[in-house]
Parts: sequence; C-alpha cells; structure tokens
Amino acid sequence: MSVAPVLTDTALKFRADLDEIQRTLGSLPVALADVPWRDGGWTRKQILGHLLDSAANNRQRFVRASTAGAYTGPFYDQDAWVAAHGYATLSWETLLGWWQVEHEILKTVVDRIPEDRLEVTCLVGDDPPVTLRFLIEEYIAHHNWHLRQITAGLVAD
Repeated sequence: MSVAPVLTDTALKFRADLDEIQRTLGSLPVALADVPWRDGGWTRKQILGHLLDSAANNRQRFVRASTAGAYTGPFYDQDAWVAAHGYATLSWETLLGWWQVEHEILKTVVDRIPEDRLEVTCLVGDDPPVTLRFLIEEYIAHHNWHLRQITAGLVAD
C-alpha cells in the first residue's frame, strides 16, 4: 500500500488552476472549435492541440527534473507538432478528453514532487536557467494565455 504524497502549495495551486481551466474549456460551444481565434491564427482545436503538446513536453521536464535533480532539454517546434498531430482534423470532444487525461497525469506528477525538488535547475533550449517551480507556474500562465485566445470574443479578457 502506497502512502499519499503530502501536497505542496505549488501542487495544490496547480490542481486548482487546471480544474478551473478544464471547467472553462468544457463550457465552450463546439461550434467554435474550427474557427480561428483571429484572422490567420490557429483554430481553437489547434490551440488546444498545442496545449496538449505543451503537456507532453512539460511532463518530460517535470519528471526528469524531479527525479534527476536537474533538467536540460530542447525547445520544440510548435507549428510542426501541431501539424504532425493533425489536431485540426480531430473532434473537439476527442481533444477535450485527451486534455483531461493528460492533465490528470500531470497533476499526479506534480503532487509527487517534494518541496526541495521544486528548486532544482532547469534549462530549456537556450533560455536562462529557471527552477522547476518556475516551469510549473509558467505552465499554468501559458495555458491561461492560450485560454484567452480560445475564449476570444466569448468572455471579457
């Protein structure tokens, strides 16, 4: 029998923030899924797909940093990843389901990061070094940035 982790303040906030993002995503009209958020921009499905790519890349970062005591890894080509996954051809419901599963996994990962590991050094691409805590907090900020694009024209920005 495993013992439940003691959740850090970072993990608790991460969970709460993702729950709020999920509520917002789940309330969006499906009719908007194929509509670009602005002229020449990605559709809402492509933005959600981009967030899935971010989840996949950040899961690697979070796990590697917390288990190895540091992380060094590349950026990823966002446009190429969105195209490679064909998010524009998938249903909104499929993407929402995938988002929910991926974020249950991420919540579980962040739940298990001890407080002292939140301060390990992470290097992503050629950006300056940051802490794992910063990557986790920035992950939520990144989601909120794109959530404003997805909800553009629907809610007050």
